[in-house]
Amino acid sequence: MFRLPKGIIVLGLVSFFTDLSSEMIYPLLPVFLSTTLGAGALALGVIEGVAESTASLFKVISGIWTDRVNRRKPFITAGYGLSGLVRPLISVAAAWPFVLLMRFIDRIGKGLRTSPRDALVADITEPGQRGTAFGFHRAMDHAGAVIGPLVAAALLTFSSLGLRHVFLLSAIPAVIVMVLILTRLEEPQQRIELHSGTPMSRGRWKELGRSYHCLLFAVLVFTLGNSTDAFLLLRMTDAGVSPSWVAVLWSIHHVVKMLSSYVGGRMSDGMGSRVLIIAGWIVYALTYLAFAFLKTPAMLILVFLVYGIYFGLTEPSEKAWVSDAVPSDLRGTAFGYYHSVLGLGALPASLLFGFLWHGFGAPTAFATGSCLAIGASIILLLSPVAPRFARQDHPAGQKVAALDEVH
Repeated sequence: MFRLPKGIIVLGLVSFFTDLSSEMIYPLLPVFLSTTLGAGALALGVIEGVAESTASLFKVISGIWTDRVNRRKPFITAGYGLSGLVRPLISVAAAWPFVLLMRFIDRIGKGLRTSPRDALVADITEPGQRGTAFGFHRAMDHAGAVIGPLVAAALLTFSSLGLRHVFLLSAIPAVIVMVLILTRLEEPQQRIELHSGTPMSRGRWKELGRSYHCLLFAVLVFTLGNSTDAFLLLRMTDAGVSPSWVAVLWSIHHVVKMLSSYVGGRMSDGMGSRVLIIAGWIVYALTYLAFAFLKTPAMLILVFLVYGIYFGLTEPSEKAWVSDAVPSDLRGTAFGYYHSVLGLGALPASLLFGFLWHGFGAPTAFATGSCLAIGASIILLLSPVAPRFARQDHPAGQKVAALDEVH
């Protein structure tokens, strides 16, 4: 039975405590901005828009950069350290522009760490096991997203602490993150030696391969129909689901994502990334189609919980595809472009969805998202099979590849 490498477990714990820290703050940020700082929806929109665009840009930069210097850990350390340092400082904000600055720096940190971290997950995991590794990592990430808001709620409910105190206490899990990275995370020296002297990745777009390009195009088409989950919550609210139930459902939704991510990752290793991604996108399409026509709260709640399975089927499988489709010395670059497509496509997706909802009604908006998911599935179905460098690029696979060449 496959045992997760130590580095994967460390990175999983790092993501767990990072999300625990961040989710102690961000669900409460709209309330903090409106009640404490006197800011409105426009300020929140500016803050989140700038934050996510910044993260998308730096994911590309760090991805290319990590391949050029042939190192992962320095970017991971800097990224998590920067976010962990500035996130609790939101507690001392006197006006919303300061929150904007902290979120901007925080997202620089996220951009610096994400692509190198995903590349390192692929580096330290053998081919055929990467779906499981990415599934475990995403499951730990979602687990932190479940625990963080509960910790914040407990502090606010059962103590005399206010929002600022809770934000400041988010520094504790951030410190744990840095201890884990500095004392337990190791970058495989064998990979560094294997690719020492590798040419820099500038101008090597074609070397990423047709399989990767097809995946990226399919992901872009899907992302254009993948609007913010806030619209799903709004749809349930309009159907009569109470705000308190919406909050409970959001937490349960993360539990479903956590469980399905690990199971989906393991299934990806056995069945192939393409099958799992298409299955996930079909779940998404059916969910959105159901939200277009269902009106009863009970049915919408049931469909929303099923919706969490889509994440578990697609997130680890897409990352496994990227890992196996490109040369290992271009993994950082590949993950950078992949994450940028996800981030940059999210804004027009939500704008399109909002426009369709406002102009033609919610059923039209949800049906359009469903159609785009089906279109992306067809593109992926017709694309080349993902694995291309799965054996030859991993240190553990060098001997096998050499024997293949002999025979």
